[in-house]
Amino acid sequence: MIHSSFRLLTAAALTALAMASSVKAEELPAPEGTVLLTISGDIENTNGDGIAEFDIDMLRAIGETEITTETIWTPGTKVFKGVPLSTLLEYVGADGESIDATAINDYSITIPMSDAVPTGPIIAYEMDGELMSRRDKGPLWVIYPFSSSSEYRTEVIYSRSIWQLDRLAIK
Repeated sequence: MIHSSFRLLTAAALTALAMASSVKAEELPAPEGTVLLTISGDIENTNGDGIAEFDIDMLRAIGETEITTETIWTPGTKVFKGVPLSTLLEYVGADGESIDATAINDYSITIPMSDAVPTGPIIAYEMDGELMSRRDKGPLWVIYPFSSSSEYRTEVIYSRSIWQLDRLAIK
């Protein structure tokens, strides 16, 4: 009886170990449209040589959400649609402490990974139902829910709200 219990425990342990080792990086689909965002650094899931590239349809497919908020850059209240930063980072299997966010013009800012919470910022691609052009701070803009809490209305948070975003590097 002890021998069969030992066998069961050993089999269970080996099964658990095999399942844990089978969790591996995934190959993401390749973008079919214009690449809007490239993620590099400490990520598990890629569709290129150590990078994950996304077109608008891929970003939409990850999971859309909306933030209705005022900003210091736009008049009135705006409705932004995009993918939650937390969901995007989970999708690529990001594992790091910070995110270097870079814009088309090479402006760069570091966002702590702790900002990537479900009720936090989104990578917005629409404002008031329209895709954002470069002229309107697009095609991607990191938008925090500024109107939801005074904690999001600080100079530090405003500086992290990078527009014309095109690259994220996980560190």
